[in-house]
Amino acid sequence: MNRNIYFVLTLLVLASCGEYQKVLNKGTIEEQYKMAVKMYEAKKYSKALRLFEKVTPAYRNKPQMERIQYMVANSNFNEKNYSIAGYYFNRFSQNYPKSSKKEEADFLSALSYYKAAPVYSKDPTDTNKAIESFQSFIDAYPDSPRLSEANKYYNELQYKLETKAFEIAKGYYRTAQTDPRNYRAAITAFDNLLTDYLGTRYKEEALYLRFKAAHDLAVKSKVRRKEERIKNALKAYEKLKRNFPETKYGKETEGMVSTLNTEQDKLKQLIVNSKS
Repeated sequence: MNRNIYFVLTLLVLASCGEYQKVLNKGTIEEQYKMAVKMYEAKKYSKALRLFEKVTPAYRNKPQMERIQYMVANSNFNEKNYSIAGYYFNRFSQNYPKSSKKEEADFLSALSYYKAAPVYSKDPTDTNKAIESFQSFIDAYPDSPRLSEANKYYNELQYKLETKAFEIAKGYYRTAQTDPRNYRAAITAFDNLLTDYLGTRYKEEALYLRFKAAHDLAVKSKVRRKEERIKNALKAYEKLKRNFPETKYGKETEGMVSTLNTEQDKLKQLIVNSKS
């Protein structure tokens, strides 16, 4: 009995595949459209996409095109072609602004770019697209039931960019031991991070490392630049203490301030000796 059932099922599958291939290769536009919808509803998205690609030119500017565009976007989403899905959902929203699926398409466009976004160390193109899309969604649909989810994804993406900016700044500082020019690059990068992400969770560590970079730059500077750089380093320390009076880096930063004060005293003495 089981063998017979398996045999019948095999025949049905083969017949179904044969029907699909026949329609794909030799079917009329209408047959291909119907088969595409059938494959889509059966969640065979890859097969549906092959057929939609064939029929799309024939349905441009026709009523069916709205449904086709949405199914193409959703098929790509389910096939994990996220960047492509984001593009098609956005295109659907722009082409059919009065559609009942517009809000859903706007959300899924942003979600597609979110899913396409790589780890923070990679190219942030899709991350930026996702942030822009979620921000647009939040602004356009303040009463949406998806609002809390959109905010959650938006915050995750912002954190990803913060992390990238923070790691870039740290990278400059780490390589400054071999390339002293990177002390200044690190200071600039930390300043940009603190300006671009005012509420960043990296704020204390960023202010500390910014001070450390300024301290190292001042200590290693030639005499003619040392005075100004010591002052800048001390200002960086004051900013850290102003924002975090009980900073966890207190003992280490106090030691660096002591070093800067010693360097400042030596510089003053050097100036006095040069005048005498």
